Amino acid sequence: MKFNKAIFFDRDGVINDDLGYVHKIDDFRFYEDFFSCAEQFKKHGYKLIVVTNQSGIQRGLYTIKDFLILSCYMQGCIYDRLGFYLDRIYFCPLLQDSIRRKPSPGMLLAAKETFALDMSKCLIVGDNISDVEAGYNAGLSNLFLLQRKPDDFSDMRDLNSKYHYHKIRDLSQISAILQDNSLS
Repeated sequence: MKFNKAIFFDRDGVINDDLGYVHKIDDFRFYEDFFSCAEQFKKHGYKLIVVTNQSGIQRGLYTIKDFLILSCYMQGCIYDRLGFYLDRIYFCPLLQDSIRRKPSPGMLLAAKETFALDMSKCLIVGDNISDVEAGYNAGLSNLFLLQRKPDDFSDMRDLNSKYHYHKIRDLSQISAILQDNSLS
């Protein structure tokens, strides 16, 4: 059996500007570096998978339907710009879901089964320590913590010694790190 590789993206803060519980098309603004990153990884045979906590649903701020409408919009924009869709969008709408909600690895492990992934060849990029922890808990060794603003990590504890993640400022840095490590 042939195993696949994937790049897992958190959504808010990685793909789009995180304005807090983004659920309306009018509030969804892509980061430009996402498009070049997605295109590059797709070209190298990676599955493109979103894993996102969406607790705003349980909090009553928006509905699953709102999330799905926004996801369709996002997919349409990606297709219009790049000519392909993301392979899958996994989301956890619950605050107390100990299986799927990051830092639990449930969404990543579901993707492993669906896409026959070799987790040692996969990577995750997120803007929260919980994204790094989810990747680690799923057996990924390529963990990226995105710091778009200089003060993003001012209040975060440094877990580098346990998780061995890379801190990056934009998505273009992932390829350079992977090339340096001969992983791409």
